[in-house]
Amino acid sequence: MIDKFGRKVDYLRISVTENCNLKCIYCIDDNILNTYKNDILSDDEIVKIATECASLGIKKIRITGGEPLVRKNIENLIYRLNNIKEIEEIYITTNGVLLNDKIEILKENGLTGVNISLDSLNKDRFKKLTKFDKLKEVLLSIDKALELGLKVKINTVIVDDINKDEIIDFVKLTKDKNIDIRFIELMPIGAAKKYKGISNEEILNIIKNNFKNIQVENKSKRSGPANYIRVDNYKGKIGFISPISNCFCEDCNRIRLTSTGFLKKCLHYNYGIDLKKHIRSNISNKDLKELIYLNIYDKPQNHLFMKDCDDKENKYMNQIGG
Repeated sequence: MIDKFGRKVDYLRISVTENCNLKCIYCIDDNILNTYKNDILSDDEIVKIATECASLGIKKIRITGGEPLVRKNIENLIYRLNNIKEIEEIYITTNGVLLNDKIEILKENGLTGVNISLDSLNKDRFKKLTKFDKLKEVLLSIDKALELGLKVKINTVIVDDINKDEIIDFVKLTKDKNIDIRFIELMPIGAAKKYKGISNEEILNIIKNNFKNIQVENKSKRSGPANYIRVDNYKGKIGFISPISNCFCEDCNRIRLTSTGFLKKCLHYNYGIDLKKHIRSNISNKDLKELIYLNIYDKPQNHLFMKDCDDKENKYMNQIGG
């Protein structure tokens, strides 16, 4: 469907849990335990909402969290979402710790590809960033996903004074592996407000100073907000998602559903609609579809991350769905 600014919205991000088996410093506040007990949507409720979204033009679904693989029976939920006739692609964003054990059944049930969040290739630093010694498990998951022929993207957030010196190491991963390394600028949401990110322009300059024969990849609709380059003769690509330094809101095609049933119009803002409340009040499918339609149609024109805003989102990323 088309929102009031003429953008085609065809992408739904569904958070299925706020819980996580890691505790990344810019995602979950150190004082918050990973024991959220919020009344989250059931599988039936998620499928019901996704079905109505699909009837409005949603074609791609991404499962997020928290860590989505800690949700019980996540494999079955993906199977059910894959059986919604209008849905063409289902992806998952995960930290990769549990992926190696689940990936085969996930692929059988309809998973198209994986985005794996990974901010360090150094064992000790990985533990510093995530509070857990699980780098080995993540690297095994990456290799298993590639072995199975799934599309693999690595989402990397560079935090100044912590992992800036690993930029080149991440680029080198694309030499022999058909993966996308995507540098995502740190967004000032929740715990991330305590840290200083660096711009993707600075990252690109570091890459250009260390590699020759860099090619700019043609941007496609399926690449989403990322702009890509490739080091000549490398198998994989390097992408840049720059919500702070290069706002891409004019092309935004997504809507977000939190694990507690709140349909968000934009990552930055706290407004939207509580679909869980309406579903549990026995709303008709027709009326549910109308609520979703109105919420999508009224998406804001752009975020205001770097400006004061009365309606800014104050939740942590694991509560929103990263």
